[in-house]
Amino acid sequence: MQSPPAKPIVLVDDEKSYNDLLRSMLAEHLDCPVYGFSRPREALQVIASLDPGVIVTDYFMPEMNGFEFIRCAAPLAPGATFVMISGNNLTAEQETIARLPNFKALLPKPFGWAKLADEILRAWPAGLTPPRRRERPATAQPPNAG
Repeated sequence: MQSPPAKPIVLVDDEKSYNDLLRSMLAEHLDCPVYGFSRPREALQVIASLDPGVIVTDYFMPEMNGFEFIRCAAPLAPGATFVMISGNNLTAEQETIARLPNFKALLPKPFGWAKLADEILRAWPAGLTPPRRRERPATAQPPNAG
């Protein structure tokens, strides 16, 4: 019997090119859908229908910060957990972070897609099947010339 497909990942970061790159890398390497949003309010409009497993949000965004986003998104996706990414030092915000619903991890920028994938898998909600890592096909080596 095959396990059900993993729930999707939602990525919210206002830097569109960064968002697109991370979304593409995660989708290529994790066996689940990955949805990217560069506007937090747009993500909030559809998040309930996506039923994500993990929501990754940037902290510093123009429409609302990551804390506000998590507070708004948590009731819309009660089974999801949250990972925050930030280029800002949030050490002074530890008390606020501790009160965020379903918050699992803070990942400081810069980081590579594999580090983010590791954090997502660690934060995956208990009792849900996490996505599998996709194996990368071996690249063909050119024959030795000569």
